[in-house]
Amino acid sequence: MKSLFKNFALFFLVFLVIAAIFSAFSQMNGTTKVGIETLISQIDQEQVSSMSVSGNEIEVTLKDGTTQTVQKETGESLSTLLSNFEISAEKLQGVAINVEEPSGFSYWLGAILPFALPLIIIGLLFFFMMRSAQGMNSKAMSFGQSNAKEFDLGNKEKITFADVAGAKEAKEELHEVVEFLRFPRKFIDLGARIPRGVLLLGGPGMGKTLLARAVAGEAGVPFFHMSGSEFVEMFVGVGASRVRSLFQKAKKQSPCIVFIDEIDAVGRRRGAGLGGSHDEREQTLNQILVEMDGFEVTQNVIVIAATNRPDVLDPALLRPGRFDRQVVIDRPDLKDREEILKVHVKKKPLAKEVDLKRIAERTPGFSGADLANLLNEAAILTAREDKKVIGMEELFSAIEKVMIGPERKSRIINDKEKKITAYHEAGHAVVAHFLPNSDPVQKVSIIARGQAGGYTLKVPTEDRYFQSKSDFVNDIAILLAGHLIEKEVFGEVTTGATSDLRRATSVARSLITDYGMSDVLGPRTFGQKEEMIFLGREIHEQRDYSEKIAEQIDHEIYSYISQASDKASAILKAQREKLEKVVAALLDKETLEKEEFEAIVGPASPSPALA
Repeated sequence: MKSLFKNFALFFLVFLVIAAIFSAFSQMNGTTKVGIETLISQIDQEQVSSMSVSGNEIEVTLKDGTTQTVQKETGESLSTLLSNFEISAEKLQGVAINVEEPSGFSYWLGAILPFALPLIIIGLLFFFMMRSAQGMNSKAMSFGQSNAKEFDLGNKEKITFADVAGAKEAKEELHEVVEFLRFPRKFIDLGARIPRGVLLLGGPGMGKTLLARAVAGEAGVPFFHMSGSEFVEMFVGVGASRVRSLFQKAKKQSPCIVFIDEIDAVGRRRGAGLGGSHDEREQTLNQILVEMDGFEVTQNVIVIAATNRPDVLDPALLRPGRFDRQVVIDRPDLKDREEILKVHVKKKPLAKEVDLKRIAERTPGFSGADLANLLNEAAILTAREDKKVIGMEELFSAIEKVMIGPERKSRIINDKEKKITAYHEAGHAVVAHFLPNSDPVQKVSIIARGQAGGYTLKVPTEDRYFQSKSDFVNDIAILLAGHLIEKEVFGEVTTGATSDLRRATSVARSLITDYGMSDVLGPRTFGQKEEMIFLGREIHEQRDYSEKIAEQIDHEIYSYISQASDKASAILKAQREKLEKVVAALLDKETLEKEEFEAIVGPASPSPALA
C-alpha cells in the first residue's frame, strides 16, 4: 500500500510539473488577451492593422505593432461577429484579414486530448496498482522462505576467539568444532562423527552470541543466523517451511554453521501448551528435529543454538544425535572480569591511576554485558562532567549506578528521615563489619539511589561458589540490622526495612526448602520447581508436602530469623558507641568510603559478645 501511494504521488507530481511547463510556455509568447468589446472599439478608432483567424482565436496586430488575442464564440465566423456589432465596411478597408485553417495534428490533438488524457491517467494508475500487486504476490510466495542472515566473514568487524575474553573451557569445546570444519578428514579417518549440534547454555549477557560469531570467524565457513522467534508466525505451517528453507540453503553451502539464537522460543517441551498437536510452535520444533537427525542425513551442517532456559527445552532436542554437546558459559571469575574489562576499554581513554583489577574485584557476579554497560556508563558520566579521560571516581560511581540505580541528590528529605536512614545504614554496616567471615564493607551512604533511600555496599574479597549454613544466617542478620536499630533507637519501625525483611524471609525459606539445611526437617527439598504455563500464567512451584510440614517450615523460618536477629542485636549492643560515631559521620558527610568507615570502627574482628 505504501508503494502504491508513493507511485501515485510521484505520477501526480510529474503531471503538475508538465502542466506548469505548458502554462509557462503559453505565457511566454508575449500576446495579450482582450475582450470582443475592446476589439470593436479599436476597429472603430482605426487602430487595427491586421487580423488572423485560427479556429476560435483571433490574433490582432495593431498599427503600433502590438499583438493581442481575442477569443470568439465557437462556430461563429468573423464576418458574423463584425456584422452583429454593426461595423461598417469603410472601417475594415485598411484591415488585412487572414483566415487560417488549423493543421491536422493540432486539430486532432485538440479534439482527442480532452477524452484521451483521463483515460491515460486511469491506465497509468492501474499499471502502478498491478505492479504493486505483483510485488505483494511475490512476497506472499516467499512468505514461507527462510530470512536467515548470512554473516560476512570478510568485514572489518570479524570476531575470533582472541576477541572473546574469559570462557576458556567454552572456547576449548568450540575449538574442536572449528577443527571439524577445517580438517574433517583428521577426525573421519579415526571414525569420529562430526557433531550435529552445539547448545550454548548461559544466563543473559554471558556472551553466547559473541562465541557463535567467533566460531564462524575461526572456521572461515558460511554462517547463517536466525532468532527462534523468526520461525513462528500466526499462519499454520510457516515456521516449519522456514526451517526447511533454512536447511536447504545451508546444505547448498556446506560445510557451514547455522546459528539459532534463543531457541527456547520454538524448542519448549511439547504438550505443555493448549494448541495440541496442531500448535504452530510444535510443528516448527518437529521440523527442526527431523532436519537435525531424520531419515535424510545432513552432512557438514553444524547447528549452534543458544538459550538461557535449558530447563524448558524438549528432551528430544537434547538427546545425542541432535545437540551432541552442551557448552555451559558461566559467570566470569575475577581474572576473566579483568580480561573482559581490558577488551572493552580499548577505545576508551583511561586515566593513569585506573586499576582494572580493583574494578574487577568490585564487580562479583557481573556478566560480560554488565561490564560493558559499566564502562559505557563511566564514559557517559565523564562526558557529562566535561572531562577528557575516565577516572576511578567515574568507574566506582558507574558500578553503583549499575548495581543499585542512579544517584538522586535532588531528593529532599527532612532531618528526622535523614537520621532514620543514617541509623538504618549504620546498623547494616556495623553488623556486617563485625560478623566473622562476612564480606568487607566498601561504602556506606545515605544518598538515595534508585529505589533505595540509602545503601551499604559489601563486596567479597574473592569469588565464592558455595555458601554454608552460617553464611546464610549471617546474611539474614545483616539484613535485619537496620530494622532492629530503628526499633531500638526510635521505638518503632518504618517502611524503609520492607525490602530487607522480604529478602531475609526469602533467604530463610531457601535455606530450608532448597538447600536442606534445617536440623528439624532434615536434608530434603520441599516443592517442585517446574514451569507450567496455563493461559499465560506461570506456576513456579508444586507442593509435594503436607500442611503439617508447611506449618513446620513456617516455624523453621521464624526460628532462623530469630536466631539471626539475636546475633545482630548482640553486635549492635556491643558496638553501640562505634555505631553512634558512624551515624554522626554519615549525617555530616552523607557518604563513607571503606577507609573512612574502618577508621571509625577499627579492623574487623569477632564481637566479644559472641565469644
